[in-house]
Amino acid sequence: MLDSSASGRQNDHVASVLVAVLPVLNRALERQVIRDFPYPTLPEGQLALLRLVEERAGVTVRDAADALLMKPNNVSALVAQLTELGLLERRRDAVDKRVAHLYPTALAAERLAEARGLKEVHVARLLESLTEGEQDALGSACGALLALTRRFYSAD
Repeated sequence: MLDSSASGRQNDHVASVLVAVLPVLNRALERQVIRDFPYPTLPEGQLALLRLVEERAGVTVRDAADALLMKPNNVSALVAQLTELGLLERRRDAVDKRVAHLYPTALAAERLAEARGLKEVHVARLLESLTEGEQDALGSACGALLALTRRFYSAD
């Protein structure tokens, strides 16, 4: 059993590795999707908003702005662009007509799923290049990574 200082050092090391590795993996996957995706690539802001709306269907423009660390007027501009592309639907709130709720269209859901599928194929292919022990270690870590992700959402 680790003493608290050894445990703290191990946590610091894991945190450091995750902070360094996760963005690199994400960028590599995004490059692969851009290369293989048969549709025009969306600018980063539009893609971030679309992913957020997929995750939180019905989110308001203000809440989306808060989640994306953007100004509401910038999110409104992105909403207009994505609506024009047929990827986002804006619905007025039943009580407060000034509030709009955002929903992905079927086209957006289809394209996001296709991009996610491309990422999964690339990761699966990379996993095959690892040793069985490395694959097992990553498989075991999946539950902890999901728990860590849930903690970020509960901290908000």
